[in-house]
Parts: sequence; C-alpha cells; structure tokens
Amino acid sequence: MKKERTLAEPFRIKMVEPLRMTSESYRDGVLREAGYNPFLLKSDDVYIDLLTDSGTGAMSDRQWAGVMVGDESYAGARSWQHLESVVKELTGMPYILPTHQGRAAERILYGLIGGKNKVFLSNTHFDTTRANIEFTGAQAIDLPAAEAADTQSDFPFKGNMDLLKMEREIINRGSENIAAVIMTITNNSAGGQPVSMENMRAVRALCSAHKLMLVVDGCRMAENSYFIRHREPAYANKSYEAIAREVNAMADVFIMSAKKDGLVNIGGVLAMKSEQLYRQCTNLLIISEGFTTYGGLAGRDMEAMAIGLREVFDPDYLHYRIRSTMYLGEQLRAKGVPVLWPVGGHAVYVDAKKLYSNIPVEQFPGQVLVCDLYLKGGIRCVEVGSVMFGKYDKNNCLIPAQHELVRLAVPRRVYTQSHIDYVVDVFDDILELTDKTNGYRIVEEPPFLRHFTARFEKI
Repeated sequence: MKKERTLAEPFRIKMVEPLRMTSESYRDGVLREAGYNPFLLKSDDVYIDLLTDSGTGAMSDRQWAGVMVGDESYAGARSWQHLESVVKELTGMPYILPTHQGRAAERILYGLIGGKNKVFLSNTHFDTTRANIEFTGAQAIDLPAAEAADTQSDFPFKGNMDLLKMEREIINRGSENIAAVIMTITNNSAGGQPVSMENMRAVRALCSAHKLMLVVDGCRMAENSYFIRHREPAYANKSYEAIAREVNAMADVFIMSAKKDGLVNIGGVLAMKSEQLYRQCTNLLIISEGFTTYGGLAGRDMEAMAIGLREVFDPDYLHYRIRSTMYLGEQLRAKGVPVLWPVGGHAVYVDAKKLYSNIPVEQFPGQVLVCDLYLKGGIRCVEVGSVMFGKYDKNNCLIPAQHELVRLAVPRRVYTQSHIDYVVDVFDDILELTDKTNGYRIVEEPPFLRHFTARFEKI
C-alpha cells in the first residue's frame, strides 16, 4: 500500500506574528482572574488559540490587495456590487443584504419571523442562533440524526436532520406554528459534522409539503461541499462550488457568517427569495446595521469577502483544510483521546465526559478540559456541552446537554503542522489527569449565551 505523502500547506508565509509562551504558574494566575473562563483571557496570554475558527483566519494576498481598492462610498459602492454579484451567483437568490457578522443577520431574520408561540426546527441550532430565537420568545428544537448520538461510529453524515422527528414535530405542533426550518451546514454544535445532499433534498420536500420556510445557515458550506463530493458517489465529479449552489438553491433564505468560509475577519450575509421579506429585513437593517449597500461593513471588508467566497472553493485549499483538521483528530485518537468520529471540517471535538468519567455533568467536565488545556499548554478552546447548552428546571436542577464536548477549532491558514503537533503533545499531560473527581460550579452568569461571560470556581 502506497504511503500517503506528508501534508504540506498550499501557501507560503509572507508575514509573521510573534507568539509568547508563558509558564504554568503564570497561566494558573490569569485563569483564576478570568473566573476559569478562557473567553475572558487576554489573547497575549494564549499560545495556541483554538477557541473559534470565526474571524480568526489569515487572509490571502489577493484579499489584502482587495482591501486597498475597497470603495468606501456610503451607498452603491463598487465593493458592494462585487460582493452582491458573488453572493447572487452562489445562492441563486435575488435579494442580498450585507451585515457586520452572522448573528446580526440572525437577529434581523429571527426577530421578524419569531415570537411567542413560534417554533424553529433545526438539525442543531448553534449558540447564537438559539439565543436570537429564544430572545424573541420562540422555541428552538434540535432534531439531529439518530446516528449523531454514537460519537464513535463511522456514519458519514452525522450532521443530518432526523426526518421522522421533523415530520412528527410539524404534525403535532401544526405547520402554522413553525416559523422556519434551519439547516446548519456543517452542523457545528453536533461536532462539525456534514449534511448530505440526500438529507437536504428530503428536508426541502417536507418543507414544501407543509409550506414551511427553509433557512440554510451556510457559514461552512464549502467544507460541507467537500464531504458531499467525497462521501456521496453521485457528486464525485462535481465541483465544490457547484455542490454548494445546489444546496443553497433549496433554501428560501440563506444566512451566513462570512468569518468562516468567507475567509475574512468580519462580515455576514442575509439573502432571500421573497421580496416582501427582503423589504421587512431592510427596514431593520437600516435601523441597526447601516445602509443596504454596506450593512455595518467597510467597503474593504466587502471586497475581501467577495474574494474570499471565491477562494474558499479552491480544491487545494479545501483538501488541505479538511485533511489538516483530520490529522489532529487522528493523532489524538491514536493516543486514546475520545474524539467525536469522523472528524468534522473545522474542528476536532473531544468527548470530555468520557475523558473525565469521574466528574459528574453537574460539575461540567468540558469546562475542566478547557481549563486543563490552557494550564498545561497555553491552548485556548471552548466547551460545547452543558455550560453552553444545559438548562435548569424549575427546581434549579441541571438538564444536561446531549454530549459534553470540547471543541478545538482550527483557524484557517494560521497554524503550521508543528503547532498542531504541539497540541497533540499537550494531550500527553491531559491523559495523566483523567482520575480527577472534581470540576467547577458557575458563580456568575448572564441570561443568554452564558458561556461567553460566565465565571466559575473550583469545587
């Protein structure tokens, strides 16, 4: 069997940014000051930052060149026209609005169609999506595929929607009470897992049969296209961009944080087929984001976004992107670290509940792991478990999340293989801590998105 070649980055480095390694005693002090929440750390105190892949990537020389020619006109800028044409081609939708990031687009859309007694169905709502929905008084219901419950199986599309449960929810609740169906691709909160074209078609058919709005959250649509091409034989010879266009064409609304597969540090998009909905969204956009041809963005941001939405479908880039993330997951799994399998496109998810089996979910084993990774190696990442998604019942007892995961999100075109190998090595120290019996308790939290600003103390 021919040995696979070493994966080399399909780019060369033109500019560098220094990183500072600190001592464990120093990190212990600043983590305590941050209330054991890595979100509250200063970036200068972080060596390898895997907190998120959102807006943390490196832009290309073409994007930086685009920054220099960005048109900063308030209305009708050339950079807006460039971005609008790219998004129209990618989504097939006639009505496009720019926003400063994805959650701004979510706030506008879900603020309009949500509200008390309304329900949203999704393969899995991401944290900001859920918060924007619940803020309106609506209910967000997750219907992930049954296969997603088994973190170790080889099922290729664990990001899928459970179609039987979806139809049952529609029938039981009444289609008039369903505000929208949201397909998040890839499915971030379910481990960055992809959605199949077959599942997308079936969801579209159910939405059409019950006259429901279908929203595609396409912030990682290029990564999802990669998995469709390589795991669904009918798409083996289609381009990644053609696959994305086919997925997007099924939607009534397309929403995106361009800070992921737009390859930019800031920016978002809201696109739709309905002129009536567009006019309603436009009114809210102007109030909060800016005029319709800049939406809270500088012209240079829109220029870089338009270029990034082309570059992201480059076959060499996508192969490197998916394969390098997979490398991290394979190396950790080989060490015995319980990793959600198969590895997703943008991140590796560690099953903290299995890793720290002695720590009860009420003490947040995922938060234990994110703190230990920072203490041992200066690595910052995020808990995707009961801190992020857990609820409390009327007796103040925790209703835990389905999984207690920790996400190692890999920024695009930022770290080399040596950095990733360093992360793998730090897990040797982590594996020596698995007999821990105590975790953390929350001592301060906001009503929404508590994982961003909550503070903890050791038990």
